[in-house]
Amino acid sequence: MVLKGSSEALCPPPSLELRPSCNKSQPSPPLGSSSQPHDGVISEDKEPIKYGELIILGHNGSLANGDKGRRRSRLALYKRPKANGVKPDVIHNVSTPLVSKALSNKSQHSISYTLSRSHSVIVEYTHDINTDMFQVGSSTHTNTPPGEGGGGGQSAQSTISRYACRIMCERSAPYTARIYAAGFDSSKNIFLGERAAKWRTSDGLMDGLTTNGVLVMHPVGEFVSEPAPGVWREISVCGNVFALRETRSAQQRGKLVENESNTLQDGSLIDLCGATLLWRTPAGLRHIPTLKQLESLRQELNAARPQCPVGFNTLAFPSLAQREIVDKKQPWVYVNCGHVHGYHNWGYRKEKGPTCPGECPMCRRVGPYVPLWLGCEGGLYLDASPPTHAFCPCGHVCSEKTVVGWSQIPLPHGTHAFHAACPFCGTWLTGEQGHVKLIFQGPVD
Repeated sequence: MVLKGSSEALCPPPSLELRPSCNKSQPSPPLGSSSQPHDGVISEDKEPIKYGELIILGHNGSLANGDKGRRRSRLALYKRPKANGVKPDVIHNVSTPLVSKALSNKSQHSISYTLSRSHSVIVEYTHDINTDMFQVGSSTHTNTPPGEGGGGGQSAQSTISRYACRIMCERSAPYTARIYAAGFDSSKNIFLGERAAKWRTSDGLMDGLTTNGVLVMHPVGEFVSEPAPGVWREISVCGNVFALRETRSAQQRGKLVENESNTLQDGSLIDLCGATLLWRTPAGLRHIPTLKQLESLRQELNAARPQCPVGFNTLAFPSLAQREIVDKKQPWVYVNCGHVHGYHNWGYRKEKGPTCPGECPMCRRVGPYVPLWLGCEGGLYLDASPPTHAFCPCGHVCSEKTVVGWSQIPLPHGTHAFHAACPFCGTWLTGEQGHVKLIFQGPVD
């Protein structure tokens, strides 16, 4: 089922980065793809141990201005040379005015829960030799949204914290990864203020939620075989699972979901109220097409010499590096029927603009007429099958299994809305299915 909504794109996701581990004796986490073997722990077969990868939806393979340093659209998590994980240790009940003094130890990780103006609870964390900790948050630099390059664009404002969440990975097989709301700041502290949702648990410990929440949805079944969306939940600071609040920032928490966990699995989605991330495991990544394979698929499409049924000129998908720049040979499609053409102005209605409704010369169906783009982020694919379908109305092309799977997934938008969207650009999907099968015309000679 496709959730219908506006065809406008979701707010362009800001760049995210893996935050430093707040321990200068530990190396910064490796970034990017597995092409950085020197950053991970080297096993006997000389391969780094990868826990998984986080892929930010809406960037189609790279940030608008390119992946630079920690600011990336795809983040790889490797086993560290030395563990930097932490676990709860000692609980202190203190007077609120004494909180700053209690947190003066820069070598001690801690979480501070402000219960009132006169009372706070501080939970100290100690080193855990069995886990590695990675923290994800917004970049300190804001991005210009896609399509707004040059001097006229406005910087995107993000609601994402610089320390939005933590992922703790077990250093021994099966390398289980778990997610927690909030991350330790540069002083190794997490603060939950008086107005934040927080409570004492039945065993006397503390827990809480961040202002806009960290939402997680685990797929039902295997993500790469029979993908089906699960239910969106909220993850607490201590990693417990709750039903969603009435609104994103409501002070009243949802109901505890005891039979679900914060363990990430292949295809788990993480929403940080401004950016949505996809978690792929090493096993899941083995099923996706590489950039080399995507380039091969592009060349196979072009080798078939598809032609425009109106102008009879040969069409060609542009190179993967030439993204979002419309080429004169670019294939275009009427998204309501799937007939592929070259660019022409035949059948346009009174509205101006190439994506305004037009009438397909082949079947006379009226609908948006848009250029086709090959999906370049292989991590968003559910298989490595040929690109035969396109999302509506944006025109991003990928395999049938991929468009069907993503068309069924409602992604969070705003404080309480959900819409299915193209994972490559974030545009809300339209039409009955949210995607269309492409109908190419072969060469006439």
